[in-house]
Amino acid sequence: MRTCGNSGCGGNLAVDFTKEEIRKSDCGHSRGKLAVVGMGPGDPDQMSLRAYKVLQEADVIIGYKTYIDLLGELVKGKEIVSSGMKREIERSRIAIEMAAEGKYVAVVSSGDPGIYGMAGITLELVEKQGMGNKFDVEIVPGITSANAAASSLGAALMHDFAVISLSDLLTPWELIEKRLELAAQADFVTVLYNPVSKKRTEQIRTAREIFLKHKSPATPVGIVRNAKRGGEEITRTDLEHFLEYPIDMFTVVLIGNSQTYNTENFMLTPRGYKV
Repeated sequence: MRTCGNSGCGGNLAVDFTKEEIRKSDCGHSRGKLAVVGMGPGDPDQMSLRAYKVLQEADVIIGYKTYIDLLGELVKGKEIVSSGMKREIERSRIAIEMAAEGKYVAVVSSGDPGIYGMAGITLELVEKQGMGNKFDVEIVPGITSANAAASSLGAALMHDFAVISLSDLLTPWELIEKRLELAAQADFVTVLYNPVSKKRTEQIRTAREIFLKHKSPATPVGIVRNAKRGGEEITRTDLEHFLEYPIDMFTVVLIGNSQTYNTENFMLTPRGYKV
């Protein structure tokens, strides 16, 4: 597979699209390019310059409809392919097909595409279909929810940490429980993604019980909803009381280690410097 970080063709393709409609176009590429782009938390000012440039130069932008909507003016005049949740494989296949036709295709992913994002499934399909030499591939990193939420709280990830998703959609719950147990035993700062959904409400309670076996009830916990987006909500509390606050799929929960502490304004995990 050839990878690259250089820009593709410079012109915008002015085509009006209805939802999930795909129209063919010819942007003049001799070789296509597929970029999987991390949008960061959602606000354009939290996006990297590289991500911004790729989205400006791409002929086609593919993504979950909610993420496409967050891009605002960046998608103006572009060929757009959008779809709903749980359509990741379909979006990746379309992106590969269009890149093989010689187009510059950007697949957008919230946060960082390589952290619970679109990079993995896209590269798996590129390799499975034997398309690694048909077009150039670039993975464009972005700010993920873990460091976005940590920065809103203060400096919670200054030492070793683990990130664990509580969603059992693609991972057996038994394995998730094991990872929670080991992270708590090892005294990692632990970031919980996907803590609660409409159908999945008990896993966060189980996670709390696991951590209480190994940590003090006074262990600092940070709750950040809509991290680095409009309407951001920040709560600093502790392991005993954090379930008293609203938590949903837009929320990231950070559980401190044995050295983490809350101040009036910040959640801090010391690195070990003598101060």
